[in-house]
Amino acid sequence: MGVVTALVRSAFLVNAVYAESSREHGITPQQGQLLCVLMAQPYGMSELGATLGLAKSSLTGLVDRTERNGLVRREPDPVDSRAVRVTLTAEGRRLAEEFYAETCRRVDELPSGLSAAERQTLAGLLGRVVLDNEVPVVFMEHGH
Repeated sequence: MGVVTALVRSAFLVNAVYAESSREHGITPQQGQLLCVLMAQPYGMSELGATLGLAKSSLTGLVDRTERNGLVRREPDPVDSRAVRVTLTAEGRRLAEEFYAETCRRVDELPSGLSAAERQTLAGLLGRVVLDNEVPVVFMEHGH
């Protein structure tokens, strides 16, 4: 299997795990991404849009739906009085941590047929691809 096919098919594999984990937690995969991003810190709307790769209207709808579910809230930005930051509610943090832990567990099982050395090689190579392409931190390093 070539690198293009392997990367595309592995992305589908990870997306399927993400979708299954989201469904079981009663959220959409996009809401799962939003919660995972916000685990690190609150973000302004423009930062969130850039991180998640969403247009302003799509992001507004996503935040609105997630806010209606009681998982996030908008709060005034302490630096810019005209702006808001999106932050997790207590319920949102609880769900984010459960979703994150379960998604990590499931994704960690995907390369279970590899030896420890092969897993380390895979992580090193994929990590380089991610860093070389400046992928935003949409999913924290497990255990941080």
